[in-house]
Amino acid sequence: MISLRKLQKEDRTIIVELINNRKILDNLRDRIPYPYSLSDADFFIDLTHKEEQQNTFAITYNGDFCGVIGLIRLEDIHRLNAEIGYWIGEKYWNRGIITEAIDQVTQYGFETLQLERIFAGVFDYNKGSMKALEKNGFQLEGIHRRAIVKNDVIYDEHLYAKLKEY
Repeated sequence: MISLRKLQKEDRTIIVELINNRKILDNLRDRIPYPYSLSDADFFIDLTHKEEQQNTFAITYNGDFCGVIGLIRLEDIHRLNAEIGYWIGEKYWNRGIITEAIDQVTQYGFETLQLERIFAGVFDYNKGSMKALEKNGFQLEGIHRRAIVKNDVIYDEHLYAKLKEY
């Protein structure tokens, strides 16, 4: 069973264990430190507890923490948009977990946060993430050519989005 919940202080050790993996970090923003320390986990968990409305969730699989998913809300004229971001530990890959977590957080975004559009920018080599988004009805809106620099290599970014249905 896959569920989303608030991050807890007790998650700190497993976060560090799972995220200190280049296969995960190579698909995330550079602002995520490597190596990732317990103090980094504490800072992140504390930050999520300060959210006015919950936007960041622990992903659990059969009750065990396995990753993080969240919505980063935009502001001003883009205030009804949010970027979805996520990661799960490698030992949980290929089980449909992230596909279900994307479904749950997308529903939350449309129903609870009253968003109109949820989008994701995906590294051009991350086919698994593209597939999980597509399974949830996200559509490829375009490809930002040569838009991402990761590990000193330039990549295209695939922009996916899903609109609220009425």
